[in-house]
Amino acid sequence: MSEMITADLVDLDLSAENKEAAARALAERMVTLGRVTDLDGFLADVAAREAQMPTGLDGGIGIPHCRSVHVTEPTLGFGRSAAGIDFGAPDGPADLIFLIAAPAGADDAHLTILSSLARQLMNAEFTSALRAVDDAAAAAALIRGDESPAAAASTAPEGSESAEDSKGSKSSKDSVAVSAAASADTATGTTTSERPFRIVAVTSCPTGIAHTYMAAESLENAGREAGVEVVVETQGSAGFTRLDPAVIAAADGVIFAHDVPVRDKDRFAGKPTVDVGVKAGINKPAELITEVRGKAARGEVSAGSAPGTPVERAGDSGEGYGTKLRKWLMSGVSYMVPFVAAGGLLIALGFAIGGWTVNKAPSVMDHFVWTQTDSWGALLFQIGGVAFNFLVPVLAGYIAYGMADRPGLVPGFVGGAIALNINAGFLGGLAAGLIAGGVVIGIQKVKIPAALRGIMPVVVIPLISAAIVGFLMFVVIGKPIASAQKGMTDWLNGLTGTNAVLLGALLGLMMCFDLGGPVNKVAYTFATAGIAVASPSDSAMKIMAAVMAAGMVPPLAMALATTVRGKLFTQTERENGKAAWVLGASFISEGAIPFAAADPLRVIPSAMVGGAVTGSLSMAFSATLRAPHGGIFVVPLIGNPFLYLIAIAAGVCVTTALVVVLKGMRKQAPEGTGTGVADAAIATKVDSKEPVAA
Repeated sequence: MSEMITADLVDLDLSAENKEAAARALAERMVTLGRVTDLDGFLADVAAREAQMPTGLDGGIGIPHCRSVHVTEPTLGFGRSAAGIDFGAPDGPADLIFLIAAPAGADDAHLTILSSLARQLMNAEFTSALRAVDDAAAAAALIRGDESPAAAASTAPEGSESAEDSKGSKSSKDSVAVSAAASADTATGTTTSERPFRIVAVTSCPTGIAHTYMAAESLENAGREAGVEVVVETQGSAGFTRLDPAVIAAADGVIFAHDVPVRDKDRFAGKPTVDVGVKAGINKPAELITEVRGKAARGEVSAGSAPGTPVERAGDSGEGYGTKLRKWLMSGVSYMVPFVAAGGLLIALGFAIGGWTVNKAPSVMDHFVWTQTDSWGALLFQIGGVAFNFLVPVLAGYIAYGMADRPGLVPGFVGGAIALNINAGFLGGLAAGLIAGGVVIGIQKVKIPAALRGIMPVVVIPLISAAIVGFLMFVVIGKPIASAQKGMTDWLNGLTGTNAVLLGALLGLMMCFDLGGPVNKVAYTFATAGIAVASPSDSAMKIMAAVMAAGMVPPLAMALATTVRGKLFTQTERENGKAAWVLGASFISEGAIPFAAADPLRVIPSAMVGGAVTGSLSMAFSATLRAPHGGIFVVPLIGNPFLYLIAIAAGVCVTTALVVVLKGMRKQAPEGTGTGVADAAIATKVDSKEPVAA
């Protein structure tokens, strides 16, 4: 088995100008050694991981990393940049860059080694030695652990500590915060004379390789400095070992530093909790410890309260109601979409196989002939119909879940099922989910006797919340919502001519505005809501067709633009353009995100114009679509498919022309160096935003 890093994988004079070039330079070394089989494919995987969240860390560290099928064995490349490279860290460019490449099925032993490195990066002595070392072989030995930081530092040239001093010590930053924590404890009367304050924490990140373990190390280090016991459960790629229930029970507070859902989160219910992204666990651990100690001192969530006690997400208190509402609704939509896709495609396939009268076929339980295509079409149609019956309950249930966590599921699903039964549709599901979440939060705030705490999450909360939501849906608001749903349906059915074309243009603009973000999801949900019935109207199917067509335009247009005028794009963008052909054809609007992030002022308006053209033409051509997804792969299921493809092609050509013209008007950057200074600044701002939903 090869060593994870050798001298050939080290570049102590990395001259790359941006993070893409840095990743390419280190990846090329991996290709030379046979560790990576497809350079462009691997770099695309690195870019996709980077798009989820910037990988720059405080202290001058960049850790681009990914799992990839193009990696033959776990490999680490290291580069040191004198000028610094921007990886999106709050404190500025990184001079130490680690490219971590893990195979798609990496074994636990190798991933454990990578996690050990991630923890080492939180050690100031280790990073100082890396900045001082002047030999590639010595740097590789230091990273492998064959040589100690002290030994490496003893051979460093005099004055080499300046780089570390210029970055500032992360530990010293935390010490200041820890001092503040001590002052806060003095003010609140908190004392550690009997035993230290105890914290349990969970860390996790999308890849589960680097940030997960760096956050754990950072929290543990800050805990030692603060005199606090911190025990961390790392839910990483190498698996995880659950904390002992006794350790959790004895804890005074909980810290979640994660970018993927915490597994078995209910184990920690009822304790003062701080819930943040994983990078906060790396960059400001002492502040998190201070915050959770403050919550415990104020008694915001008593350590002795019952399971089901509301746990406040850190940062939520500073968010506006509109932001919270969007998150709650997107929670429901994200869980609903797979049911829409599965049910819609099954129904569409049922029509394709069994003909347009398949919805009138008897139950396949009563009549099914193995050799008749009509029977198979009816089977697919009826399975899809059953899947569609879950849409509204799932939407309502997971809106409530987003508001109140697991206790919101029962009243949410009950309310959603009632909305379905009284024909209140998606509007009823939205209302039921919001009501259910609010009812559960209200119940959780009521002080209850200690004797009832054990049965609260199992009996009391589900019973009371389901009864309240059911009463409100059946007796109070159900009928008005059902009337509103019917009115909206009738309005859609009456859309013809100019009104239909204008609606198509509006939906096209929305689909291309944020490429998979909230506005895009509103348009998509509006369309899928119309076809999520056994017999959707022609207007509803026209809207679905217009939405899917418009969503395909941005990535296809970027792919075409990089093909016809490649000189207007960087090498990385040209590579992304190749993948955009497939993504666009599959109705994955996010394929245009790398282009929009690098040049939003030219790409997004161009995409919106093209999307509006496609949406309006699709409606004008009366194209229909029963399936909620699939792109060109469901063209046989589209009404007026030839005109539908013409509508898509027209929008793609319009967007491509606008992008080429707008980019051609600017002052060109040198080939392969990325965008100009102004565009680079815009790209940095966009890259730091929360990644959009797929």
